[in-house]
Amino acid sequence: MQMERRAVPTEFEVRSEGGKVNFYGYALKWDARSSNLGGFRERVAQGATSESIGRDDIRALFNHDPNLILGRNRSGTLRLSEDTEGLHYEVDMPDTTYARDLATAMERGDVSQSSFGFKTSGPEGDSWAEDEDGFPLRTLQKVALFDVSPVTYPAYADSTSGVGSRALELFAEKRGLSVARLDSPEAIRAAIRGEIDVPALTTEARTLFPRYELPTDPVAALAALRRF
Repeated sequence: MQMERRAVPTEFEVRSEGGKVNFYGYALKWDARSSNLGGFRERVAQGATSESIGRDDIRALFNHDPNLILGRNRSGTLRLSEDTEGLHYEVDMPDTTYARDLATAMERGDVSQSSFGFKTSGPEGDSWAEDEDGFPLRTLQKVALFDVSPVTYPAYADSTSGVGSRALELFAEKRGLSVARLDSPEAIRAAIRGEIDVPALTTEARTLFPRYELPTDPVAALAALRRF
C-alpha cells in the first residue's frame, strides 16, 4: 500500500517555554469531510490513529521534508494524543535556523495548515460508501502514520508510490478502457454497487505491475488503480 498525504487547516499555538519554543496543533480532525480528492471525498473515523501513535516511529517535519525534522515521538520531542476533536500534536522545536523561521511564520499566520502522511492498516483500514449526495465517500478506519507536518501548501492527493500516471494509461489501454472510465467518480460508484469486475482488473494489474501492492477490498483497489 502506497503512502498518502492529506492536509487540514490548523490553528497553531506557539509558546516560548524555558528558552525553548514549542508549537501545538491538530494533524487531523475526526469526521471532517475532505474536498473532492479526484473522484471521492474522505473522512477519518475517531480513533483511527490510536494504535499507530502507540506503536509507530513518527516524525514531525516541515513540508514533509526529512531534512527539516522538527521532532520524533520516540525521542520525546513529538507528542501525539487523541481527544474528542482529533489527533493533537505537540513539538519541542529544535534550536535551528529553519525551526526559528517556521515559528515566526506560524505566529504571523503564514503557515496555517497541517498534513499527515499515512497508509491504511490492513483490509479493515478503510471502507467505502456514498454520501448523502451520492458521491463516493471513503472512511479511514485504521491508519499507520509516517509523519505529521506543518505545510505551506496542502497536498490533498499526494503519493510517494513512484509508479507514475503512465502506468494507469497502459493499464487502461490493455483493458480496452479509457483512463476517464477508471478515473472518475462514476467508476467508484459502480464499484460500490458491484457493477465493475474489480477483481479481474486487479488480477491483471498485479500481472502488469507485480511490485505494486493493491488492497483486497474492491473499491479500495479501484481507488488505488486510479492513483497509479
